[in-house]
Amino acid sequence: MTDRHKDSIGKGPGNFIFQAGILAAAGIIVRIIGILYRSPLVAIIGDEGNGYYNTAYVIYTIILLISSYSIPSAISKVIAARLSLGEYRNAYRLFIGSIVYVVIVGGAASIVCFVFAGNLVGASSAQVLKIFAPTVFLSGLLGTLRGFFQAHHTMVYTSFSQILEQILNAIVSISAAYLFVRALSGRSETEIAIGGAKGSAIGTGAGVAVALIFMLLVYISNRNGIHARIASDKTKQSSLLSPLKVAGIIFGMVTPVVLSTCIYNLSTASNLKIYQHIVMEYGGYSEAVATTNYGLYSGKAMQIVNIPIALATAMSSAIIPSIAHSHERGELKEERRKIAYAIRVTMLIAIPSAFGLLSLAEPVTMLLYPQRASYKTVSHLIMALSVTVIFYCLSTLSNAILQGTGNVNIPVINSGISLVIQAGVLVLLLRNTELDLYALCIVTVIYSLMMCILNSYAINRKISYRQEYIRTFVMPVAAAVIMAAVTASSSYLVTYLIRKNAGDSEMIISGMNNVLRLVVGIVTGVLTYGLLTLRLGIIRENDFKALPKGTAIANMLKRIRLLR
Repeated sequence: MTDRHKDSIGKGPGNFIFQAGILAAAGIIVRIIGILYRSPLVAIIGDEGNGYYNTAYVIYTIILLISSYSIPSAISKVIAARLSLGEYRNAYRLFIGSIVYVVIVGGAASIVCFVFAGNLVGASSAQVLKIFAPTVFLSGLLGTLRGFFQAHHTMVYTSFSQILEQILNAIVSISAAYLFVRALSGRSETEIAIGGAKGSAIGTGAGVAVALIFMLLVYISNRNGIHARIASDKTKQSSLLSPLKVAGIIFGMVTPVVLSTCIYNLSTASNLKIYQHIVMEYGGYSEAVATTNYGLYSGKAMQIVNIPIALATAMSSAIIPSIAHSHERGELKEERRKIAYAIRVTMLIAIPSAFGLLSLAEPVTMLLYPQRASYKTVSHLIMALSVTVIFYCLSTLSNAILQGTGNVNIPVINSGISLVIQAGVLVLLLRNTELDLYALCIVTVIYSLMMCILNSYAINRKISYRQEYIRTFVMPVAAAVIMAAVTASSSYLVTYLIRKNAGDSEMIISGMNNVLRLVVGIVTGVLTYGLLTLRLGIIRENDFKALPKGTAIANMLKRIRLLR
């Protein structure tokens, strides 16, 4: 680790936006790999196996959230605050303390995951959940190492480890699922589905294990530089943190962040339990049917919707240490400037992403999940969920802003309020309407919208921040609406032309047509939105100058008269 990484913290919006860009690119690559490998995986294990996997994965995620998922954000915040004051020895003590924390908590969580699997999910999914148990422990150690380097304001190692993790996950998941399914040939469909789901769970653990090995090697390679800075630390002996104070700081920061993230993501597990209970109790669904149906929503539609949300997750990871640095030094103007810049950049991408999913839901689904029995349903679910991309991106980022400014308890309260409202609405919709899976879409939108409203109010009240709306929200929405119209028109034009020239060739209509619809739709959409943001002044010269090589890009755009 170099001094350049240390000194770059808080040097204006460009650095943390650049770091967020690295992490966002990795996050999007990870999600694309995830979707691409899920398609052949679902083809191997079937929708029933996919349902068992996703049911177990939801509970595994909740256990992970409680034990270690929020470690990178929490640790990066507390360590970044000490680094900003030059307290390298205290920062390192917090790092060691966090390792002790995840060993104890992660180990206990792994045992709970294995021993109580049958109490947490149905009997079929319990076999899959037990496979996830060791991964919980390994994820805690991995998260601590990622958080340590994020606190030094470098996201490169985290980004590469995420991509490496997902690649191994994909390879092992498909291979193990295929071998398990093949070994169970001749058994019942349910037994084969469970076996395939277990193979997929093994892939998740393999990916985490390889990423952990990589991060350990990164730490070892940077160990000399880390200890050299510790040796140069001039912090007085009386100011060094005792083990008791280290424990207090870690629990004081990690606990609220874990609770916030847990409740924030508990909505998925809550939806699963409520949905399965009501449709099985009152709708007459079997466990296999209820699980399969939920897999369409969670394992297919939400997987696609989550791709653009990777940007907000990356921005949140990058902005927490940066805002913590400014907040610790009392640089309120700089703090507000970073918040405004982060929100504007996030919305600049989240808003067109939402409208893009709305206009291209069907060809995207046909490409990634071409199963004829379900692709129509999945594409309609994506369209219903598209607006939640905007709300989830904004609420994820606002959670990070509150945590970075020391208001760690507020997201916990807001998440709890939103969760209660969501659960109540879902019960009413499932009991009194025929919406079925679309009820899940409605409450997902309600939950993310409530989080946006409550968090925005808290930010305004706690740090006197006032959001600018026209350039951040109104103008990008106007540009995205035009973009969506152009995208949909060009996509359907391609369909018309191919049908006219190819007659009734089903292979051409479902294959070539789908790829061309996507390519033409995406290209025309990106060009339309890009031109509109430049010509309407949504993106300005100063925005480019805040980014690496941004001045050269701005000058080029000005020469061709695209930038005002």
